[in-house]
Amino acid sequence: MASLFEKIQTLINANLHGMVDRALEANSLKVMDEYIRQVQQNLEALEDSAATVGGTVRTLKRKYEEFAAAAEKLDRDIDTLIIKGKNDLAAAAQAELNTKQELAQEYYQQWQMQEKQYKQMLDMRLKLETRLTTIKQERERLRALMELAETKKIMTKTVKSLEGLANTGDKEIDSLSQQIRARLDREDARLELASRRIGEEISEAVGSSQIDMQLEERRARLLGKSGGES
Repeated sequence: MASLFEKIQTLINANLHGMVDRALEANSLKVMDEYIRQVQQNLEALEDSAATVGGTVRTLKRKYEEFAAAAEKLDRDIDTLIIKGKNDLAAAAQAELNTKQELAQEYYQQWQMQEKQYKQMLDMRLKLETRLTTIKQERERLRALMELAETKKIMTKTVKSLEGLANTGDKEIDSLSQQIRARLDREDARLELASRRIGEEISEAVGSSQIDMQLEERRARLLGKSGGES
């Protein structure tokens, strides 16, 4: 999973300006086609993994809710046992309650961790899809630009980047070059803003007490309350 995330992060952070310049230098769109192929391949892998993690999130959430509900019911039953003076049964029930509460807490923590990872995967998928859309659009525009430059006999060995094309003196090519550069700048800016939104810490709260102490607190609350009412 970590290696998949690393590959996707590398694709998300790819320098689109550099890619365009390399395509111009080689007078070929192969470098962009290879990037598109890798993005599509990793998108498929990410979607498969996200589906698996999403299923795990639902399972853990359901398990947590089941144990939490069972613990809540058992908690009420212990109060009833104490009031009836069935201390042995109350002690056994308290031990079972402690176990269910611990399991519920474990499922809760696992659920929260998996959900955080799931949200990160969805966020990465969105960024990668946006990157793919952008590079596909720029590929087509660059293809048109290269054909135009070839037609006008301007694409020479000395013109190896968008900056070089911008200095050819041809207004039509200069306009297309500047449009490509501006769109890539906006895409990089959007990616930078989106990256700042990632990050939330999972709080941990696991507590346990001695069975006798818990039962004593219940007796004091329940029996003392009963005595006061009589």
